[in-house]
Amino acid sequence: MQLPRQSTVWLAVCLLAQSTLFAGDGGVLQTFKRPYLAPVRQAPVLTNSPRFEQLLRAGNLYLTLEDAVQLAIENNLDVEIQRYARATADTDLLRTRGGGLTRGLSLNLSEMPAGVGGPTSQLLTSSSRIIPGTSVSTNPLEVGALGVVQTNLSITGATALSTGSAIPVFDPFLSGNFNYSHLSTPQTNLAVAGAPNLITGNTSAGLGYRQGFGSGAAVSAAFTNLRQTTNSIRGSYSPYTASALTLNVTQPLLRGAGFSVNRRFQRQAENEQKIADLLFRQQLINTVYGVSRLYYDFVALYEDVKVKEETLRLAQKLFDDTKAQVDEGALATVEMARANAQVFSTRLDLERARGLLEEQEVIVKTVLTRRGSEDDIVRKARIIPMGTLALPPEENRESPELVSIAAQNRPDLSTAALQIANSELSLKGSRNALKPQVDIVAFATNNGLAGDVNPVAVTPDSTFIGSYASALGQIFRRDYPSYGAGLQIDLPMRNRVAQADVARDEIQFKQTKIREQQLRNQARLEVEDALIAQRRAKAAYEAAIQARVYQEESLKAEQAKFEVGASTSYLVIQFQSFLAQARSTEVAARGAYVKARAALQRATGTILADYNISVEAAHQGAR
Repeated sequence: MQLPRQSTVWLAVCLLAQSTLFAGDGGVLQTFKRPYLAPVRQAPVLTNSPRFEQLLRAGNLYLTLEDAVQLAIENNLDVEIQRYARATADTDLLRTRGGGLTRGLSLNLSEMPAGVGGPTSQLLTSSSRIIPGTSVSTNPLEVGALGVVQTNLSITGATALSTGSAIPVFDPFLSGNFNYSHLSTPQTNLAVAGAPNLITGNTSAGLGYRQGFGSGAAVSAAFTNLRQTTNSIRGSYSPYTASALTLNVTQPLLRGAGFSVNRRFQRQAENEQKIADLLFRQQLINTVYGVSRLYYDFVALYEDVKVKEETLRLAQKLFDDTKAQVDEGALATVEMARANAQVFSTRLDLERARGLLEEQEVIVKTVLTRRGSEDDIVRKARIIPMGTLALPPEENRESPELVSIAAQNRPDLSTAALQIANSELSLKGSRNALKPQVDIVAFATNNGLAGDVNPVAVTPDSTFIGSYASALGQIFRRDYPSYGAGLQIDLPMRNRVAQADVARDEIQFKQTKIREQQLRNQARLEVEDALIAQRRAKAAYEAAIQARVYQEESLKAEQAKFEVGASTSYLVIQFQSFLAQARSTEVAARGAYVKARAALQRATGTILADYNISVEAAHQGAR
């Protein structure tokens, strides 16, 4: 059975219309609906990157410093939070392009937890001086080892500057209306309408359009239509249609005039995009530095455990030698008690060192993963450090050169400069609001009228006889134009609100400039202090090496004397304690030295380049 040709054509037209209106994202209806739809909400990804399981072998996480840094970049939640900063800034730019104000960015950043520290950590039950073998670790939470510090890079203060003069709404608005009414009005005088009951039927329809522009101009256009029927004998036409096309333009001359004033929020939003990128870069610096510090501490604690194990082995050997001499009658029984006490004292030191290592391990795993120990694989994994505390290269540059490098590389200084720029834009709006409101206004209207002759009219007129098309023709031929222009002035007599806003904004702007200088002073201080700390740490490490060497020689000499009966176990124990402390001090000094180098890299803002970290790749994460 074949369809008639006309039906086939209509079916094809319907299918084509359906594909045009509804097909994909490019359909007409989809395009029309898009401004009124919320973006698709996606849940945050809380699973670890594949790198974690790639580094996991037989339940152990074999970790180098580079691996730890990459895991933190991919999985650390502080970094993940800042990945949304640019998207947030993009929404502000979209908002300001439509004529809205910026909602602002959060300038809060997170630092890594302090951790339990290195082998000379002060996490003890007593605040007095540490004596080896006499103290045990306490809850790290009580001394801030697990606390996350929040830093705020804002220099503008807690109170925002005033919004200044109002800006136009740049997004176009389209409006429409359709109304119908039937009116019956009893008449007290037949001379008015010629009928005791005046019946009127009204049907109105219209379209409107309005939009603001960067110059401050506001433009509106309206197309109105009224169709009316009546039983009045006084009207010449029934039904008739009256139509009009109207254009209104308002252009400010003082307050709210000019592209620089009305586009200021867009420029602020563009600066916010740059700030968002800098915030992410600063969070990367915080994270890389924090992870390297935690890793160095973990390696130092790992090595310190080995030192404590060797110290326990020496104490056990001393006990065995002492016991043998006591059994032979060469030493008094009290010497064996002293040696046994030393064994248990070194065991206490070893357990303390292992406890600190375990606490540090939990902290490291937490900052390198999305869910920490909530993930069973993470909880059971034991970290095996693959790197050592390699000594950093000697820093030969002087403080002025390093301060200059910091001024070029530190994101917090660049962020401060952009905040100054945004404050200047806000101040420009405040100053513009001081001006009086002086506007040029203009309008133009084209009118049209057409209808049928009223059959009950007393004096019929044929001038406007015609259809709706006749009325439209009159409009577009401009047969009946109306137009006008004028000047509107709104002059506040005292203007105290605007004056107060400008005065306060000027004060806040000066405070912002002062805070910027404070930040620069702080950056210079950090660089100089980090340089001094690195030099001091190097000297301390070199001294610790010599102290350990001499303590080894002293212990060796005392053990030789003990073996021939020329010394006592008490003296040997004393020299063993000195050597144990010297070895732990050397490990701690080496850890402090490499951490001092990382602190200098952070202070100068070069730590990402030194680790060959691409900010763009880091922003993508492991997705």
